[in-house]
Amino acid sequence: MDIIYILIPLSILLIAIAVTVLFWAIKSGQFDDMDSPSHRILFDDDNDNDVPK
Repeated sequence: MDIIYILIPLSILLIAIAVTVLFWAIKSGQFDDMDSPSHRILFDDDNDNDVPK
C-alpha cells in the first residue's frame, strides 16, 4: 500500500508533462494546418527541368 504514495505523484507528474507538451505543440503551430499534408501527398512535384536518361 505504500507504493500508492509513489504512483499517484508520479502519474500526476506524467500527466502534467503530457499536457505541457500538448500546449507547446498547439502554441508552436503543429496543429494549424491539418488538411494540407493529406492533400499534398496526392500530387506529384512536376519538375520540368529533369532530363530523362
